[in-house]
Amino acid sequence: MNRKNYQTKPHISSLEKHNTMHEEIKISEMLKYQRELWKEHKDTWSPMKPEAARESLLWMIEEVSEVISIIKKRGEQEIVNDIELRDKFIEELVDVFMYYLDVLNRYDISAIDFSYAFIKKHNKNIVRNFDEEYKNSYRH
Repeated sequence: MNRKNYQTKPHISSLEKHNTMHEEIKISEMLKYQRELWKEHKDTWSPMKPEAARESLLWMIEEVSEVISIIKKRGEQEIVNDIELRDKFIEELVDVFMYYLDVLNRYDISAIDFSYAFIKKHNKNIVRNFDEEYKNSYRH
């Protein structure tokens, strides 16, 4: 979030009202926060329409590359052991997730729809034999 905007505007965002230091945020709340952020920037950001989801996905991929860059340049152990680096790594993962939430919002996928699909996919994956399915995938 751009703190400068909040210094010049009299309101406090719903995210700032949420005590994020000691509790989890629900998917529905994250979707709401992303819509709120979009409303703050709607004059300069892509419209909240399915046609603009592609752009959010491309920005998300760019953020994934920043996560990969940290892993490649600093390594897993440094990410785990260096508090400042860990914070930067988590921030980049949050950027990825924020763009992912933008995609969900642009396609009007609710937290309930997403949760249902997640559980359904988890239940499917829990009984899959990935080794068996993919053992011939890369053979000529």
